[in-house]
Amino acid sequence: MTSPTEALERLREGNQRFTTYGRVRRARTDEERRKELTGGQSPYAVILACADSRVAPELVFDEGLGELFVVRVAGNVLEGSQLGSIEYAVEHLGSRLVVVLGHSSCGAVAATIGHEGRPLEELSPGLIAIVGRIRPALQALPADGDRLDAAVRANVQQTVRQMCAESEAIKQRVTAGGLRVVGATYDLESGAVDFFDDAD
Repeated sequence: MTSPTEALERLREGNQRFTTYGRVRRARTDEERRKELTGGQSPYAVILACADSRVAPELVFDEGLGELFVVRVAGNVLEGSQLGSIEYAVEHLGSRLVVVLGHSSCGAVAATIGHEGRPLEELSPGLIAIVGRIRPALQALPADGDRLDAAVRANVQQTVRQMCAESEAIKQRVTAGGLRVVGATYDLESGAVDFFDDAD
């Protein structure tokens, strides 16, 4: 079984291949692999990523079918269904690593910055669920200057903390050393993923 550290290294190596022209391996998506997976799945990592069409975790980490359990939602926020999906992968599928993956130029975070200081009730109920989750991450940031990059990172860090605080199953596994939860950001231009310092 893959350890949390090995899982993180595997993601790093896959992203290195993705950002190096001509180095991407042929991901396992063929008929043989599809048939192999009909009996079950055991993804080594969970990726909570933004729903942005430019951020495709399986491509970014150069992985094939059955290797990553991907949960996507605008702004990579954590609500009940996302948390339940992650817990399912950790508890029942044996995933050993959870990565909260934000990205540069995130529209959901930019919209939250643009809506700052205005009542949430001006938004649709669905958008309130997203903006309302991102907004607390902005409170510790300076009020002036280009805040988007810092806000993206703060939002990822907030989601990591929230996940560990709200899920007893995740917290217990992290404490026991059988699971790691880390934050990262994906750069749209370079394709590189920057894992935060606590991922080392």
